[in-house]
Amino acid sequence: MSVELVINSLPNEVVIAILQDSKLVELHREKTNNNFSVGDIYLGRVKKIMPGLNATFVDVGYEKDAFLHYLDLGAKFNSFAKFTKGVLNKQINSSQLDFQFEPEIEKTGKIEKTLKSTDQILVQIAKEPISTKGPRLSSEISLAGRYIVLVPFSHKVSVSQKIKDEEERERLIRLIKSIKPKGFGVIIRTVAKNKKVADLHADMNELEQRWENCYNALKDAKAPKKILGEIDRTSSLLRDLLSKDFSN
Repeated sequence: MSVELVINSLPNEVVIAILQDSKLVELHREKTNNNFSVGDIYLGRVKKIMPGLNATFVDVGYEKDAFLHYLDLGAKFNSFAKFTKGVLNKQINSSQLDFQFEPEIEKTGKIEKTLKSTDQILVQIAKEPISTKGPRLSSEISLAGRYIVLVPFSHKVSVSQKIKDEEERERLIRLIKSIKPKGFGVIIRTVAKNKKVADLHADMNELEQRWENCYNALKDAKAPKKILGEIDRTSSLLRDLLSKDFSN
């Protein structure tokens, strides 16, 4: 099987394509020179609550405040808030999620009953800033690897619907359940199909290290501050494809 990596560098983005036997199997677009990229994690400060919109504006350091809707807080928001506050107050001294999770927030809840002005919250860029608008945020934070997505404050393991073979689905679920850390859920991506244990384990280890980096950056942070940047796709793809020896 032949594997080709095609990189097209444009003024505002890099387009990366992976072909196997001349067939497209992966396509990635990476914005260049953007300090507020999708997937970046920030410690933000709540600025203005907007009850009429059921949303709030959050200062993440951009010239325009970012927008966070109640529905984008995520069901596990209370657990994220507990973790964030505990780390900032030095009451939580580990990245491990081995404490009691908080109840999920109500889907029909109100933003003004969940947040207040000056609160410091952990957020992730869901949509990059455009024109006169700031970034769109989510507090449903996840860490995306090549084969899996690590989801804090969850226990669920799910598989891409594009993987149809039932035996392969069961194999992947069984494998991931045996190696995932406590307190984390996992989404198994389509490209994980038929991958070896070592490949998936390496991806899991890298994502665990990124969560550890997130915790370390959060310990002494003061909003607004970038906590964790989304990994450069060009670097990660080159590492994965061209050398099995690279670990960073």
